[in-house]
Amino acid sequence: MEKKRLAKVLAAAGIGSRRACEKLIFDGKISVNGSIVFKPETHVNLSADDVRLEDTRIHDEQEKITYVLNKPFGFICSNAPMPRKKLVIDLFPKEKRLFTVGRLDRDTTGLLIVTNDGHFAQKVIHPSSNIEKEYLVKTLEEVEHSHLVRISKGGLVEGVFVKPVRVQKVRKGTIKIIVKEGKKREVRVLVQKAGLKIQSLTRIRIGGLQLGPIPEGSFREMTESEKEAIFKK
Repeated sequence: MEKKRLAKVLAAAGIGSRRACEKLIFDGKISVNGSIVFKPETHVNLSADDVRLEDTRIHDEQEKITYVLNKPFGFICSNAPMPRKKLVIDLFPKEKRLFTVGRLDRDTTGLLIVTNDGHFAQKVIHPSSNIEKEYLVKTLEEVEHSHLVRISKGGLVEGVFVKPVRVQKVRKGTIKIIVKEGKKREVRVLVQKAGLKIQSLTRIRIGGLQLGPIPEGSFREMTESEKEAIFKK
């Protein structure tokens, strides 16, 4: 009976991306046959071993499904229960254990991938994939050339220097920004450091995947060709 690495098995069962599953293991949330394990490389087989996320037993791999969502304003990307908070996963049917691929902050809308496919999620978020993310930013004041220059120079986000791939003015109060680093609130921080006040921030593209005409708060299943398009340079 073949056994596989615990983190890989959890990802295949739809618990989260490989990285997220490793964190659950490090945090002592996973037990195998009654004992807490802290090593992602532990080998298990879900048919033979009792693997649990806290008190919930993990069963065999789920049928994989991936959605494209136009994330609405005010929703949080988290699977942790948060009383009186609106969670992205609450927009979806409860029968499948879903999670977001990466995050958008509470006040950011737009393109978000939601799935139960841990392997696909890991491929999307891994730095080696080098995927562009494009954002549409609407500001409360007119965008001047000096603002574009300031944003283009980059800055420190979470203690790391980041620099956009491209910054483009669309209209007097609208700009498009393309980034790759994916640091938390990266675009928001760079725009605010340039002295602009943000009216709205929307992600419109991930790699070759466009948001398209999906109403805010709505979602649809992602096609295989769209999955492949994400990784096209």
